[in-house]
Amino acid sequence: MTMQMIAFFFLASVAAGGVAWVFIYPILSGERHAARRIESVSRAEPVVRKPLGRPQKTRREQVEESLKDLEERQKKAKSVPLSVRIEQAGLSWSKRQYIITSIILGVVVFVVTLGTGGGLPASIGLGFAAAFGLPRWILSFLKKRRETKFLEHFPDSVDIIVRGIKSGLPLIDSMKVIVNDSPEPIRSEFRQIIEIQMVGMPLGEACAKLFERIPLAEANFFAIVVSIQQKAGGNLSEALGNLSRVLRDRKRMKAKIRAMSQEAKASAAIIGALPIVVMLVVYITSPTYISLLWTEPLGRIMLMGCVVWMSCGLFVMRKMINFDF
Repeated sequence: MTMQMIAFFFLASVAAGGVAWVFIYPILSGERHAARRIESVSRAEPVVRKPLGRPQKTRREQVEESLKDLEERQKKAKSVPLSVRIEQAGLSWSKRQYIITSIILGVVVFVVTLGTGGGLPASIGLGFAAAFGLPRWILSFLKKRRETKFLEHFPDSVDIIVRGIKSGLPLIDSMKVIVNDSPEPIRSEFRQIIEIQMVGMPLGEACAKLFERIPLAEANFFAIVVSIQQKAGGNLSEALGNLSRVLRDRKRMKAKIRAMSQEAKASAAIIGALPIVVMLVVYITSPTYISLLWTEPLGRIMLMGCVVWMSCGLFVMRKMINFDF
């Protein structure tokens, strides 16, 4: 038995060493990397004579360069600082005013909750939520409302530019017509484009700044069209006309999706409100029966579990009925 065990361990060691030699040793020793380098050097490739001087970029290369620049700006727009978020909400506040207002709001909620007998932990939690959560929610609400107003009138503004260009007006003069006749926030956004362009920035880059203030796909489309036309040339009226048609189709599709999802949203609202309504009805009819949920320790645990599971269900339903388009 001893000899058999020794022979078995010997064969197992040889097999493991062979596997390591075949698969692991080339990676650790660098033989595979050296073989790849030798193969890349020995590969025959046609020699292309490079033209003297700096070659002129083709239209396709200019378009690709413009798209890459706009994609980089779009990636940077995901991490938005506080001052930009305030500007996107349409407020003229400074960062300092926003922070001071948030602190005052949190302190007021903390004092009111503590004064009404809410307890120290509840007062701290509500004060923290009022100082950090409520102002951010207000900024998000104002930003979304401003973007909705922008999308409502943006296709008409693009049509004004198209008609102005077809009648012989320059692009910047057509934008001045929008500043004079269009409602907010279209007026203020195009006014900023004109002011930035008058300072000395190219019109394509000035239009690209629109996406930083209005982070919508439609504003990005407009910036791409104008930037490509400024760099590569082309029929701007035709490009903007196609853009206007795309914007109206997207608006029509959003309205169709909203109408088709109303039934699911109503069902989700009824299902989410049903436990709360039943709980209120039971509390009104027999308060001693349901009061065990918050008077007994087991009842509190059950109530907390119900809140957690109901919250998960509401989040899942919200994810199912909200369409990103």
